Amino acid sequence: MDKSEQFWDKQAKNFADQEQHTQLSENKDFITTLKYLDIDDTVLDYGCATGIVSNAIADKVKEIHAIDISSKMIELAKSKASERHIDNIHYAHATIFDKRYQKESFDVILAFRILHMLEDIQAVMRRINELLKSGGIFISVSACMGDKKTLLGILVFLASKMRIVPQHINLFKLPELQGIITGGGFQIVEYERMDDRVPHFCIVARKI
Repeated sequence: MDKSEQFWDKQAKNFADQEQHTQLSENKDFITTLKYLDIDDTVLDYGCATGIVSNAIADKVKEIHAIDISSKMIELAKSKASERHIDNIHYAHATIFDKRYQKESFDVILAFRILHMLEDIQAVMRRINELLKSGGIFISVSACMGDKKTLLGILVFLASKMRIVPQHINLFKLPELQGIITGGGFQIVEYERMDDRVPHFCIVARKI
């Protein structure tokens, strides 16, 4: 188990506790996501954490594959799905490069609050493009702390560089992130800033 996985395992209970105070129906990113879902869709939730989004959209789509590098997050997600008698989500302790996921097998891929933590985002974007069907939808929510270098953003960046936090952090500017997404073979459909203390943007893109 690497340090990043250990770190997120330790955060799992905090994530689950925070869910109790989260009203997804009021979140802009969730409202946007619902617009692009169809009952016949097969969805990949990349970096699903404790499954708050997957469990909330399960009745809107045909099937969900939800993955996370934290086994503790996945355990909690499975438990929450079981409590709600949800049976169309396949939770897995896995990375997006897992060979069980085949080319052009997903209609929609979600990546909420993960792109800014990737060391090789270009490789991940190529993989996302590979996994999506032609015309498939990619929805991401990512921190863009480079647009306005807040004290918090700078401290987080320094903490990652000093390995205080075992997690790479990208201080993206919005145009930079948009360029990475379009460079990965996507056309941006819409984007919107979320109401967060740290700037986050929800970006919807379609595979070309």
